[in-house]
Amino acid sequence: CLMVCFICCDCLAHVFRRKKELKARTVWLGCPEKCEEKYPKNGIKNQKYNIFTFVPGVLYQQFKFFLNLYFLVVACSQFVPSLKIGYLYTYWAPLGFVLAVTVVREAVDEVRRFQRDKEMNSQLYSKLTNQRIPADMIFLRTSEKTGSCFIRTDQLDGETDWKLKVAVSCTQRLPADLFSISAYVYAQRPQLDIHSFEGNFTREDTDPQIHESLSIENTLWASTVVASGTVIGVVIYTGKETRSVLNTSYAKNKVGLLDLELNRLTKALFLAQVVLSVVMVALQGFVGPWFRNLFRFIVLFSYIIPISLRVNLDMGKSAYGWMIMKDENIPGTVVRTSTIPEELGRLVYLLTDKTGTLTQNEMIFKRLHLGTVSYGTDTMDEIQNHIIQSYTQTSGPKVRKSVSSRIHEAVKAIALCHNVTPVYESHTAVNGEAESAEADQDFSDDNRTYQASSPDEVALVRWTESVGLTLVNRDLTSLQLKTPSGQILSFHILQIFPFTSESKRMGIIVREESTGNITFYMKGADVAMASIVQYNDWLEEECGNMAREGLRTLVVAKKSLSEEQYQDFENRYNQAKLSIHDRALKVAAVLESLEREMELLCLTGVEDQLQTDVRPTLELLRNAGIKIWMLTGDKLETATCIAKSSHLVSRNQDIHVFKSVSNRGEAHLELNAFRRKHDCALVISGDSLEVCLRYYEHEFVELACQCPAVVCCRCSPTQKAQIVTLLQQHTANRTCAIGDGGNDVSMIQAAHCGIGIEGKEGKQASLAADFSITQFKHIGRLLMVHGRNSYKRSAALGQFVMHRGMIISTMQAVFSSIFFFASVPLYQGFLMVGYATIYTMFPVFSLVLDQDVKPDMALLYPELYKDLTKGRSLSFKTFLIWVLISIYQGGILMYGALLLFESEFVHVVAISFTALILTELLMVALTIRTWHWLMVVAEFFSLGCYLASLAFLNEYFDLSFITTWPFLWKVSAITLVSCLPLYIIKYLKRKFSPPSYSKLSS
Repeated sequence: CLMVCFICCDCLAHVFRRKKELKARTVWLGCPEKCEEKYPKNGIKNQKYNIFTFVPGVLYQQFKFFLNLYFLVVACSQFVPSLKIGYLYTYWAPLGFVLAVTVVREAVDEVRRFQRDKEMNSQLYSKLTNQRIPADMIFLRTSEKTGSCFIRTDQLDGETDWKLKVAVSCTQRLPADLFSISAYVYAQRPQLDIHSFEGNFTREDTDPQIHESLSIENTLWASTVVASGTVIGVVIYTGKETRSVLNTSYAKNKVGLLDLELNRLTKALFLAQVVLSVVMVALQGFVGPWFRNLFRFIVLFSYIIPISLRVNLDMGKSAYGWMIMKDENIPGTVVRTSTIPEELGRLVYLLTDKTGTLTQNEMIFKRLHLGTVSYGTDTMDEIQNHIIQSYTQTSGPKVRKSVSSRIHEAVKAIALCHNVTPVYESHTAVNGEAESAEADQDFSDDNRTYQASSPDEVALVRWTESVGLTLVNRDLTSLQLKTPSGQILSFHILQIFPFTSESKRMGIIVREESTGNITFYMKGADVAMASIVQYNDWLEEECGNMAREGLRTLVVAKKSLSEEQYQDFENRYNQAKLSIHDRALKVAAVLESLEREMELLCLTGVEDQLQTDVRPTLELLRNAGIKIWMLTGDKLETATCIAKSSHLVSRNQDIHVFKSVSNRGEAHLELNAFRRKHDCALVISGDSLEVCLRYYEHEFVELACQCPAVVCCRCSPTQKAQIVTLLQQHTANRTCAIGDGGNDVSMIQAAHCGIGIEGKEGKQASLAADFSITQFKHIGRLLMVHGRNSYKRSAALGQFVMHRGMIISTMQAVFSSIFFFASVPLYQGFLMVGYATIYTMFPVFSLVLDQDVKPDMALLYPELYKDLTKGRSLSFKTFLIWVLISIYQGGILMYGALLLFESEFVHVVAISFTALILTELLMVALTIRTWHWLMVVAEFFSLGCYLASLAFLNEYFDLSFITTWPFLWKVSAITLVSCLPLYIIKYLKRKFSPPSYSKLSS
């Protein structure tokens, strides 16, 4: 249970808010008037939403060149009488329709985003029970007798391990009420680093005054959860100044690469439009009001820039999102942004979190190796029998150690050498007094849970419990073990040496109360323990074997100490801890004197359970040409082990562990060492990464991008986002970030495409992402099938819509050329509106259902995905091909109509327009690679709509003429000439140079 009490509520419940700069501040307990800085109340809302200003802004940013041009042309043609061509609605109606469709689609996305944020931001905090701490606080008092508590930091650093926090010793021991003292807390200015804090606690009403330094152990950051007891704290940062908010970036408006490419092609079309207009005026001889004629030609050829492109693309993206959410093979997938589904088909870098994304963060004890014998999961019952035998035999010790005694010593060491605390849930209401609650606590095995800062240690203690040696109680000075017979063994904790990333080991010195024996136990990584333990010939080999199995190994050793030896060590150790200069070095030297010739007891192997199908999914992504970077806040050893076990790093690849560097010189030397490695995965810590980026950003990124895989450990949320931005700036490739915790939000929002997983760490990442999935394995189908289809379909759809505009502009150019370059429109009124809507829209839009290969084939051959990253489906080359096709077909349709119907020239509109519609329908059929029944319906529906409209458009069509046999066969001949050569060319190309997907289809 958790209860957070805001001290000095009338002031600190709505204290500081950042104005112009972040400052250090002093917070007085119980005295609002003394607070040095007072700011107005600051909510937890991240952003103010305004749909009506936001949506057109997104549209304008994506296609500002296109919209500016269109508005200019329309304005000139409608408000200058001499430039007016055609009816007003033929220009404004399509534009209004485009804006309406885009605004509605963006508005729906924005309303959903607003509702999600409102739900999260409108939570009220007063008395909190099992809820997250809403502000950054200094930990003053707890109901636990030990003066400490555990907190869960899953939404802050992504780790589900419980972290130990210590109350301020002065206020923890205080018998009186906190409001009765005169004290204050000095806090440093707000900053990003979640792993450090500097401050002071001062009590003024004592003589002398009490001064106590504050560190990260005394803090309770916002978005964490107190997991044991009740706590009281004083608020130091709120709102935008909390660590969690400072490490969260605001969402940006994401624009897909395809949209940017189409924007560039639109500029090329505009240039072609201007050039064509100038050529027409030049061929006219620049006679008369040529400048006015130039603008009239620009208006006539404005259909080169297709206004319907936005409508088709937006509707297509909505269709892709619907298909993704309806896919039964990836249930629970949610598309939260309908603007970038095609980005899933262009990814080069995938940046993934570790805990909760690749792993389940559930450790299982797998192997115990004693040198001569090894025990696995199927032989754990033998260990249990040996433990029972060890505590039931009454005979004296033998000269040669038996297997039972060796197993007993190893299990006992594992049960003692850790920082795990057993917790028993209370059945009484929490009232702040631990003593009154203890009487009603249930100390049975079923009610016991373990708390620790590392899941590895919890797995080890749970294993010792399963084999008969149970940790039943622990505080800061003692711990108790229960034997299989129910006997309680008590141990006094003399010293604890916690694990650090530098030492790579932890140790503990205990005195057994029944015998008085003092024993120094130590466990750690094999690289750190190999030089500490006595000579052996099996440790290195077995560590390698376990590592290849994907197990996290720990070497366990012990050393018996006499009372004199310990007293000598304690004196030297305490003296070293009081040193002012070089304290860390002196403490390490004293400890090193004890870490010599230790007895090697055993080697343990623990497995971190991976998410379902992580290995085949990562293999699939690698084969698709996607480079995978793992960004985690976990320790270097843990991250390296998971990289191996998940096959993020293949078995035949070497791993280069980037040494810890702190300055420019060290970074330079390490980069040179790394440069000499080839085809080698990189593992680097966040601190070293920061140093490298400060001095050698370009060199480091260039080397890292050549690696088959990169692992960044001890990364803060801000660093994760910085790495994403770095790749975008230096490689110009598309990036995707995937995570499941609040610490992954910044990374997800910074990437071109963000994917969130809804898991144990809550919904924060899922709500902030562009796409939400339930399991990591779903990303394979999301990218290989839906991403690939979305990109190829959008590319085909965009180019076909541009072709539809270019072909009619070509016909207009031919028509004007025949009439001595007169700026007279070929088609007017409803014909132009109907051409882009009911006559051709449905068949063209049906391209969103097209696919080149079946989904199973796309998953079986992920190499097909590589081609998409090169952008060959939509490039200037393919665009030029469509331009040539448009010029050829437009010329054939117009000249064919004039040649075959020379005597019926008055019906040129009906002749050429009918052939144009038939050509477009046939071109859709020619483009489709896999037919869907809706495509057939769209083809016949559009054809039926055109034939039915002939009876009503008497202004353009003469029924007595278009029902004659010569009209029918001549129109059919023109259409056949415009399409048949293209079909022949396509057939020959498929036969002699087939694309990769066609080989698979056959």
